[in-house]
Amino acid sequence: MATISSNPRTVEEVFKDYSGRRSGIIQALTTDVDEFYSLCDPEKDNLCLYGHPNDSWEVNLPAEEVPPELPEPALGINFARDGMNRKDWLSLVAVHSDSWLLSVAFYNGARFNRNERKRLFTMINDLPTVFEVVTERKHLKDKVITDSGSKSRLSTKRSVEGQVKSSSRADDGYEDEDDEHSETLCGSCGGNYNADEFWIGCDVCERWFHGKCVKITPAKAENIKQYKCPSCSSKKGRQ
Repeated sequence: MATISSNPRTVEEVFKDYSGRRSGIIQALTTDVDEFYSLCDPEKDNLCLYGHPNDSWEVNLPAEEVPPELPEPALGINFARDGMNRKDWLSLVAVHSDSWLLSVAFYNGARFNRNERKRLFTMINDLPTVFEVVTERKHLKDKVITDSGSKSRLSTKRSVEGQVKSSSRADDGYEDEDDEHSETLCGSCGGNYNADEFWIGCDVCERWFHGKCVKITPAKAENIKQYKCPSCSSKKGRQ
């Protein structure tokens, strides 16, 4: 395999390397999924899905050198292709890809001190996993609205980790997102936004609420496609 290595040294460089590899894999499992699927022929030898730092992806044989330059992705993903439902197979590849991305990131950051490792993990954890994107659990939830001057919050305000997050948080222009959310008030109790608490946003009136105030848990939010707050729900009932 033609290895593309960025040789990252700092936390920011390792995160950039992680982000590029992640973007490549997401592209393979979403935009380029038909091409990726066809490349994973079960009749071929053990194949791996590689994400590269330059946002590209590749299906290829594993590295021949032992030990390899970097941790290797899951081996033989092509063998299970025809024995599983396509959606389930893609989800399985996504989970293994998440594991590989983390292993590469912390391999590159093995010499970091405790605080640097924590900062790296926090930066990584602020992004949806490949699995979440591929299964659409966060593909739309974390999209930042940019086509309306009056809207700068997230298109959907649910977060199963207990705080509101954005997949574009590391991009330029969204670094002040936390400051913006700090001004958000709960539509029920009037309390200030707190990143340590679970919040949910009404898709009708676009007000935010503490999950506990509207009796919605992160688990329940996962199964709600369009959330309506108690006020909006009661208005509909009176019509």
